[in-house]
This record gives sequence, C-alpha cells and structure tokens, in this order.
Amino acid sequence: MKTLSTAVAALLLASSAQAADTMDSAKLRQTVDQFLQVQSAGLPGKVTVTVGNVDQRMKLANCPAPEAFLMPGTKPWGKTTVGVRCTAPSPWTVYIPANVSVLGNYIAAAAPVAQGQPIVDSQLVTMQGDLTTMPASIATDKAQVLGRTSNIAISAGMPLRLDSLRKQSVVQTGQLVRLVSSGPGFKVSAEAKAVANAAEGQVVQVRTTGGQNISGIARAGGMVEVAF
Repeated sequence: MKTLSTAVAALLLASSAQAADTMDSAKLRQTVDQFLQVQSAGLPGKVTVTVGNVDQRMKLANCPAPEAFLMPGTKPWGKTTVGVRCTAPSPWTVYIPANVSVLGNYIAAAAPVAQGQPIVDSQLVTMQGDLTTMPASIATDKAQVLGRTSNIAISAGMPLRLDSLRKQSVVQTGQLVRLVSSGPGFKVSAEAKAVANAAEGQVVQVRTTGGQNISGIARAGGMVEVAF
C-alpha cells in the first residue's frame, strides 16, 4: 500500500508540475479581452467583447508576460482574430477568435426616399443596432444626410449609407459664378462659367471670359474660391 501511495503522490506531483509549466487558457482569454477593451475604447457605441475558446489540445509553455496583437490590416471590429505571443522563456504564438460588437445609433429611412430627392428630417428615423454588422459607410447622425440626395431609391426602414448619397450642387454646369481670391492686403473677383456640377467644398473647374480654365473650391451662393 505504501508503494502504491508513493506512486500516486509522485504522479500527482508530476501533474501539478506539468500544469504549472503550461500556459493557463483562462489567462490567454483574459489577455485577449483586456487588449480588445483597450483597442475598442472610443468606438461610437456600447462595446461588448466576446473571446472565443482556446484549443485545449495545445500545450503552451507558461509565459509571465503574454503580449496580444492584431494582424496588419485588421481592427477591433466585428469578428476578428487576436494573436498572443510569448518571447521568454519559451517563444510561441497562438491565435484566438474574438468578436467586438458595438451597439450604437444609425440613421434609417422612416419613409421611402426617391432617387435624386433631397432628404429632409421627416424622412429619417434614428435606430439602434450592432454597427459592426452593417456597412462601413452607415450614417450615424442625421446631420450627415440632411440636404443630400440619394443615388438609389430607399425603402422605409433601410439604413442610409453615405456612399450612396451625394451633396446638393451649389454650382451647376453652365452657371455663371463669381471667382474670388483673397490674401493679405488684397481681394479680387471675376466672372466665369462652371464647367461641371459641384457640391459645397468640392473642386470645380470654371472657364473665364478669356477662355482660361481655372480650378477652385465651390461655395454656396455661386462662388468659387481660387488660390493663387
């Protein structure tokens, strides 16, 4: 019996020593969670981080200071993969799946919006959802879409995407505009004709009465700012 007890005790000691030398999967998941909490700080909404399971078949050497990182080109947004590496005493790298959800506001159509129709406040509604499951260009504030026109017909309930909207033109093709240029101690203006449509702040080309083509910044009121 003493021999059996001694053998069992030795086996338990060996197992404890092996466990102490093996990286705890809970610590790996905690490392990933803390990393993503920091990386996602400042995102526009309520952030929830979920870390996937670690393959229990892996026997990684214990690491006193594991370091989490994201692969180049990835970000803490939606389904992602986080790397965890150890440099000493035994170098290793493992990749763990995770998900970062962001519950936030987005703008949807409260009523159908016709293609080319200027968008007004009564056509909009603010809704909540996981922004990570939506297009990157989703509108999150009414100010982003008011006064713009849509390139497509939008049905009620459909989220508004900034890449499908365009600003209203403040300068239109063939319109007579006022070229304005100013600087320290001077301000000059001249008349010209717009060659293309342009929204506020866009670069537009105009043709002067002398036939010269000049590029400037379109402004409301039929003005084009030119830098010399």
